Amino acid sequence: MTALEKETAITAYFNMWVQREFSKLDTIFAKNIYYSECYGPEYYGLSEIYQWIEAMLQKQKVLEWRIKKFFHENDSVIVEWFFREQQSSIIHGFDGISIIEFQSDRKIHSIKEFESKSDHISPYH
Repeated sequence: MTALEKETAITAYFNMWVQREFSKLDTIFAKNIYYSECYGPEYYGLSEIYQWIEAMLQKQKVLEWRIKKFFHENDSVIVEWFFREQQSSIIHGFDGISIIEFQSDRKIHSIKEFESKSDHISPYH
């Protein structure tokens, strides 16, 4: 699988959240996918992923999930991104990194997310 194919799959997944349309998720994710969110929850398999998505669509609207940069290493891709969401009337944004692993069937079988505050300071300037 080429780097461009991996980037296309990852971009499609991120866009699903913004568009609130997940009908092609099975073409991107392996059935036995492992997903670790940046704030703690873990999901095992597509059935748990779909349960999580349905719950999140009820309470959250993703306003932006912008990819900043891709880093490739064999079957793994590290993605640097910015995420902005709205829950009720509260808008929240943060920076993040995902470690995404592909398997031989060209599908994502693992995603591990890590979060960072998006407001940065320079304490010595």
